[in-house]
Amino acid sequence: MILAVSKLKNPSSPADGYRGRFAPSPTGPLHAGSLVAALGSWLDARKNGGKWLLRIEDLDTPRCVPGAAQQIQAQLLACGLSWDEEVVYQSLRQDAYQRALQRLNELKCLYPCTCSRQTIANALASAGIQTPRNQEMIYPGTCRPINLVSNPIETLGDLKKAWRIALPQNCHVEFQDLALGPQSQNLNTEVGDFVLRRSDGLFTYQLAVVVDDAEQGITHIVRGQDLLSNTARQIYLQEVLGYKRPEYLHLPLVLDEHGEKLSKQTLATQINTQDEKHALIELRKAANHLGMKNLPDGENVTITEWLLAATHAWQS
Repeated sequence: MILAVSKLKNPSSPADGYRGRFAPSPTGPLHAGSLVAALGSWLDARKNGGKWLLRIEDLDTPRCVPGAAQQIQAQLLACGLSWDEEVVYQSLRQDAYQRALQRLNELKCLYPCTCSRQTIANALASAGIQTPRNQEMIYPGTCRPINLVSNPIETLGDLKKAWRIALPQNCHVEFQDLALGPQSQNLNTEVGDFVLRRSDGLFTYQLAVVVDDAEQGITHIVRGQDLLSNTARQIYLQEVLGYKRPEYLHLPLVLDEHGEKLSKQTLATQINTQDEKHALIELRKAANHLGMKNLPDGENVTITEWLLAATHAWQS
């Protein structure tokens, strides 16, 4: 059950049929883990006769690497993973995120926050709450006002404050993952009021991804399990903004030798797409990680032939 405040009518109905997407951050080239997500989402779209879109999530500009977006696109094309519509860049969609934030403000869902990470950590420590490594800190509500009032966001750009969404009590979100089955999360006790715009003025992933998916008419989201914990937050925002909820399918992560998620932060090696032979090797490794068996493995198989066989073999 989802408890939500008043909803905004859906601004546009999603396009008919299946619409999926792959949304990498340009913080470096594709590695084995990101190829697994790209391949899984591409195959699911193709198996369902749908469209597959590419979105470059370059919202966090300080972390973006010059040229990485173009390199990612070249790697995808080398692997035969072509997209169906014009590439969307989040950095060019600030107005859309501002409109959504203003709407939430009109619904009296937001409040400003001046807490630093250290302030939050100190408050949790005082309450005897320990945050495990690599997990987000649950916001204790330090800056939340007793009575929420609408604030004119246009005048707050220079105040260097973050903006958080004020969750209702007992905000429990349930959803069905197509791969993992029933999922649930209590946002109050497991997340707390979360940030939608940072104190440096950057919009957060949580808001941007929800707005983008709605405006692109995305019906199915296929991505890695590292993003599973974000799903309840995004569903809640969809509910408040009146957006249609897409289907979710979270794929198994590729781990390094230390059991950590393979990522650019852990210096993951980029996939080798220098020619068709090496690109096909990378695709086969990704498919094997997804549990796909009995795919063509001959030396004379082309990427086009292999992807066609993989599409026929794909099961969500």
